[in-house]
Amino acid sequence: MLKRLIRGGVTLIGMAAGYGVFLLLQYVTGEKALGLVAHDMLTDFGWGIVAIAFALIFGLLFFLLTPVIAKKSAAFSRGIEADIRHLPAQDLLSGTAGLIIGLVIAFLLRGIFARIDNDALSVALTVAVYIVFAWLGVIIGYRKGRDLIAAVVAARRAGFRTAASKSNPDSSPKILDTSVIIDGRIEGIMKCGFVEGKIVIPEFVLVELRHIADSSDGLKRERGRRGLDILNKIQTDYGIEIYNTASEKGLDEIPEVDVKLLKLAQSMGGKVVTNDYNLNKVAGIQGVKVLNINELANALKPAVLPGEMMNVFLVKEGKERGQALAYLDDGTMIVVEEGRRLIGKAVDVSVTTVLQTAAGRMIFAKPK
Repeated sequence: MLKRLIRGGVTLIGMAAGYGVFLLLQYVTGEKALGLVAHDMLTDFGWGIVAIAFALIFGLLFFLLTPVIAKKSAAFSRGIEADIRHLPAQDLLSGTAGLIIGLVIAFLLRGIFARIDNDALSVALTVAVYIVFAWLGVIIGYRKGRDLIAAVVAARRAGFRTAASKSNPDSSPKILDTSVIIDGRIEGIMKCGFVEGKIVIPEFVLVELRHIADSSDGLKRERGRRGLDILNKIQTDYGIEIYNTASEKGLDEIPEVDVKLLKLAQSMGGKVVTNDYNLNKVAGIQGVKVLNINELANALKPAVLPGEMMNVFLVKEGKERGQALAYLDDGTMIVVEEGRRLIGKAVDVSVTTVLQTAAGRMIFAKPK
């Protein structure tokens, strides 16, 4: 029943189209193309018969072509549906916005063609303008939508950063890397309130943590699981969300996580929180500000001055000849010159040199 109704509707549309074609031909040709003889021979009744003939012919054609039209329409609609299903929402919205803008521009330009004396030419040009600008709007919106959205997002972030810098110079976003999450000390630092501003955990950092947690290496697997546990805890305690980097142009094309991290920090105007010595160096070269947890820990250690006396327990040999190694409670390594013969004993040593680096602190000493 539904197919019959559809076929009947298509037939009526065909009849209407046939009558429209008749009117168009009558308007365009008139006496010039039909000739004076035809014009004189056909009365109003005759013209009505011709109009009915056009309507019946087109109606019959549409009736016969309905199965083909239905088949082609179904295939066309399925293709459009498949394309829309796989089309990102961002591209769909930008294309729709471009279509609307194109139609608005065409609407504003139609007044120019309305002044043309030839009505047929005016209508044709108006329709052409609508089609052209609608097509251009969709194409430009689809192809350049992401760039425009990225530019708007960047402008908004720049405005937010400017406002934030005026109210609080230290409120720039703090971007956590994988190493500092696995390390775990960031939780205590956040608890004490030493980290100000927005805390950012990029989505690709979470992906790297998952890969480490699924590693076949037992040590890596434990580190990855520890990082996920700490991440879950700071999310729960401080309401930190995983930052979706889909809007950051070009990040998906960068394979290395550290490079992505620095690129994100540059685009957001933020600081990277890490304890990775190499990342610290690369960030300094690229002009990205870094908060190094190891540097903070070293700054908080009690000062040891050359000439100070210490009692240490020598545990093993050093790299150089005659050296022995000892460790403080906080893990600081003490290199004792001429101490190899005293390994396994607690000895009094005199500090000679203290080296402070981003990777840690080393103390050189000699037995008393």
